[in-house]
Amino acid sequence: MTQAPLQQFYIPEEQSVYLLSQGDARKLRAWVALCQEQLEQLGYRDIELVGKGAYGFVFAGITGIGDEYVFKFTRVNLPQHLQDRLEEEAFMLEQVEHPRVPRLVAYQRVRHQSILVMERAPGLNLEEVSLREGRLSPRLIVRIAGQLADILGALRQERGPAGKPIVHGDIKPSNLVFDHRNETAALIDWGSSVFAQLDANQQFVATNVMELMSDNLQQTNARLGDVYFIGEEQLNGALSSPRFDEQGVAGTLYALASAQSCRFGHHAIPASSLGLPVEFARMLDGMLDPDPRLRMRAGDHFIREMPRLARTVMIDLPEPDEAPLVPAWTRPSGREIDTVVYSSRKSFLREEGVAETLNDVNDVQLDRYYKNFMQGMGETEKAFLAAVSRLGRYPVVGGLAVRWESDGVYIDTTLNLHDPTLKPAFVAAVNNMVNLARAIYRKGIFKSCLFNARDTLHLEREGVEQPFVPQPGMQLHYEVSAVPELEDHTRLHSYFEDGPDPEEFLVLPETIIASLEALNEIHHTGMIIFEALPNHLKIHSYYRLLDPSREDEFRRRLEAILDAVGLIEGLGVSGFMKMPYKDTRFFPHVECQPERFYPRNPRQITPG
Repeated sequence: MTQAPLQQFYIPEEQSVYLLSQGDARKLRAWVALCQEQLEQLGYRDIELVGKGAYGFVFAGITGIGDEYVFKFTRVNLPQHLQDRLEEEAFMLEQVEHPRVPRLVAYQRVRHQSILVMERAPGLNLEEVSLREGRLSPRLIVRIAGQLADILGALRQERGPAGKPIVHGDIKPSNLVFDHRNETAALIDWGSSVFAQLDANQQFVATNVMELMSDNLQQTNARLGDVYFIGEEQLNGALSSPRFDEQGVAGTLYALASAQSCRFGHHAIPASSLGLPVEFARMLDGMLDPDPRLRMRAGDHFIREMPRLARTVMIDLPEPDEAPLVPAWTRPSGREIDTVVYSSRKSFLREEGVAETLNDVNDVQLDRYYKNFMQGMGETEKAFLAAVSRLGRYPVVGGLAVRWESDGVYIDTTLNLHDPTLKPAFVAAVNNMVNLARAIYRKGIFKSCLFNARDTLHLEREGVEQPFVPQPGMQLHYEVSAVPELEDHTRLHSYFEDGPDPEEFLVLPETIIASLEALNEIHHTGMIIFEALPNHLKIHSYYRLLDPSREDEFRRRLEAILDAVGLIEGLGVSGFMKMPYKDTRFFPHVECQPERFYPRNPRQITPG
């Protein structure tokens, strides 16, 4: 038996702790508790875990005199050269003096564990703000842009001990902390920062002739930031330059204005369609353009003109609630939801014959975000996958199927949001997914399931030769509709209508398939996914029975599936989804959303 490439299973950057094996979850919780204990011993109080990424964990705490600090720990299982990057981050942060950059407090080692201590910026990071609010208002986008231009202008000054411009290298919404009270943004996370090798005019930055003659200027010193936001030059290993951060800022502003979690959607949903001021929107589209010369001209315009544009008097215009393009139900729930997205049938979204240029890049971020999901795809296809991933950032369960035909796109959804307060932002995310799908010209089907990781069942075994054995009392969770929900059965979507998924590697035993076929005849909606690892089986599921009169039979079929997991052989993933296709929505292809700008005189269209 060969190990299947399971890295492609999850789109999200971080697995929920509820997807880890019992042992791994226990280790993670113990390590977090140890970090908190160490910080308390150092005299801090109110310790909380506030973030985690590819390289480490971030805690927050308060000093004895009431100052708020953040503490960054590296993941202990990383290679030593990656753990050493925390000390390098401390050094780079020490070079930066700017009111919108929280300053370094200390770098210290406690029992072989490196800790970076920094001031804590007040507020929430802008990715969280975006997920809560959806599209940020044009006024706020322009205000944030003015502050980012000021930071970039300061970073490219040749000053400090090294006398060189500094490249942050990872500007994105989650690395900007936004204080709602005074609408200010602070730039955090300097783990990808370096001294620039080239200046903004692409001339070598060197303090002496010997440095110019060295090999250091033939190889990039750049680090890979988040590939959802960095530009082509940084992604492809160009010499580091302040232009990198212009690209990060452009991707960030575009994502916040469009309620996306990446930069890739700009062809289908350009900045000029987002209701921004004309000059600002054209500039942003220019900064995201495929032509590097146009990108540089637009970047120069951004640095030069943003102080003027930021002084433009703007008001928040009344915006009607966005209507969902496909059904999105709100079902308040008292249960905690940890949504995870599983997507299959992605292979047809890749371009044929595209050279895989990034295979030699050895970087945690690249493995985590990019190689296994998006390499070889066009920009709009990447944006579509990222839009589906963004749905999983909400407390939602259900599924969707997107079918591309020559005449347009057919979309079926069953999306159940469990927090009504997030409905406007969620609808914006759903509509982005639809509009991106409309701009993709392929033939094929894409399916995605959204499930609650807290309902995942975990079965463990000693090795691949042993069977998986369910624990006593283990059962598959399901909900029951209060009354029968009717539909046109001729349009019922079967688990089996379009054959086995070419991207799934696990072949399930006939006993389980027979139970799934029997379930298929009972009116319900939902999904089940089996993920078999050498010592660990995860069963992810979401079921909603739509015919309460058949609950006994429905429960027996689920029990039969669970009883048969001991027959599972091999490794890999296999998933089945059923949706009651009540309301297939058809959309003709639209390559690009129409232009829409902020009005020249906004007071003319506001009441009073």
